[in-house]
Amino acid sequence: MIYLYGASGHAKVIIELFEKQQRIVSGLIDVNPAITKLFDYPVYSSFQESFFMDDTEVVISIGNNGIRKKIASELHVKYTTAVHPSANISTRIFVGEGTVVMAGVSINSEVTIGRHVILNTNCSIDHDCVIGDFVHVSPNAAIAGNVNVGEGTHVGIGACIIPGVKVGNWVTIGAGAVIINDVPDYAIVVGNPGKIIKYNKSVD
Repeated sequence: MIYLYGASGHAKVIIELFEKQQRIVSGLIDVNPAITKLFDYPVYSSFQESFFMDDTEVVISIGNNGIRKKIASELHVKYTTAVHPSANISTRIFVGEGTVVMAGVSINSEVTIGRHVILNTNCSIDHDCVIGDFVHVSPNAAIAGNVNVGEGTHVGIGACIIPGVKVGNWVTIGAGAVIINDVPDYAIVVGNPGKIIKYNKSVD
């Protein structure tokens, strides 16, 4: 059995991913009691007993990196990964629990992907990268080889990171930004070339 925690638009994409894999979703959990169904799947406002059974697996289907981290630290269940059949993935990678790999994603050799990561539609991760826990790489973002992306970082839609760059923890990289230098923790970076506009230490 698979349950999703969170019943928003992100959950819709994950449900369809599991359907492509022919894996059965038993339902969802969402703290909003007004949500009782997503597609044809039941949504519960509290945990069911089956949620904690040995054969139950969970994905946190919430896009916000900080909220995913909070839930993962509080909810002690068995997590599964979800990989779209169209993803192009090297056999020489490691993917942590709870991570979701969407349609069209490319991951090349010797990449390490952390826990509860979102690799969104058509993004690419080149060789020898390390992607930390709770990262979100947005659609069509491109990360070149030997890049290190720290915990909780959000790489915006269409952003690019050149080879060898180290991006810190809980960084926000704006849509379309081009990152050519290392980025410190908590920085918000926009533009081409990317420039730090401020810091946000409240994100984790």
